[in-house]
Amino acid sequence: MRHNPLADALSVMKNAENAGKKECILNIESNMLKSVLSIMKTKGYIGDFSVVDKIEGGKIKVMLKGHINDCKAILPQFTVKKDEYEKWEKRYLLAVNVGTLIVSTSTGVKAHNEVKGKFGGKLIAFVY
Repeated sequence: MRHNPLADALSVMKNAENAGKKECILNIESNMLKSVLSIMKTKGYIGDFSVVDKIEGGKIKVMLKGHINDCKAILPQFTVKKDEYEKWEKRYLLAVNVGTLIVSTSTGVKAHNEVKGKFGGKLIAFVY
């Protein structure tokens, strides 16, 4: 039974990276997961991804580049104000401007660099 599909998908990707694989299959498909994967793709952590199977919840095939050191879902999802991003960077990332916090805002799922000083939101994941 899945309690958090995003956390399951991120741990599958991290384990596949640690094993040296070039691709992995995520056994869940959701709009939130696709948004997180597109952010990771634009930041250069993963290659392309595509929906392979839409039957029974769907599957996503992700091409790995070997650039992920750590990625996890943030639980509980903390609320962040627009001027507090640096505090959360210090808590979850190795250093300021190293890695990416993924934030769910009123305008959609974004990287923290895009919304710093403009919007607040909920922290959902980090990657570096």
